[in-house]
Amino acid sequence: DVQLQASGGGLVQAGESLRLSCATTGLTFDDEVIGWFRQAPGKEREGVICIDNRDGTKYWPDSVEGRFTISSDSAKNTVYLQMNSLEPEDTAVYYCAAGGRSEFGLEASLGFPTLFPHWGQGTQVTVSS
Repeated sequence: DVQLQASGGGLVQAGESLRLSCATTGLTFDDEVIGWFRQAPGKEREGVICIDNRDGTKYWPDSVEGRFTISSDSAKNTVYLQMNSLEPEDTAVYYCAAGGRSEFGLEASLGFPTLFPHWGQGTQVTVSS
């Protein structure tokens, strides 16, 4: 049974940092594409960043360039999202997801959340100005 448990959200001020964790069980962890997504009230779910654990390649959109990084610890079956220089626009519920491998690469994976069959429960990130 696959389970993903996201944690680490909270309330911070603009410019501060947070690290989210996604602890997984039941996956062939080292073979997975794992992504972070977020959904703000009234908006569609959007991809934030993802990693292919097969070879460590990563993809992120310009909106988080230089601020967000993703890392993977295979000993703990856990993926981390480090978020720096947070902005009020980053306020959302953050979800981790697994299994979204696309033949078109990580950019395609991140662009289509429906590719991911396994999802965590979400963790709230609120950034005050």
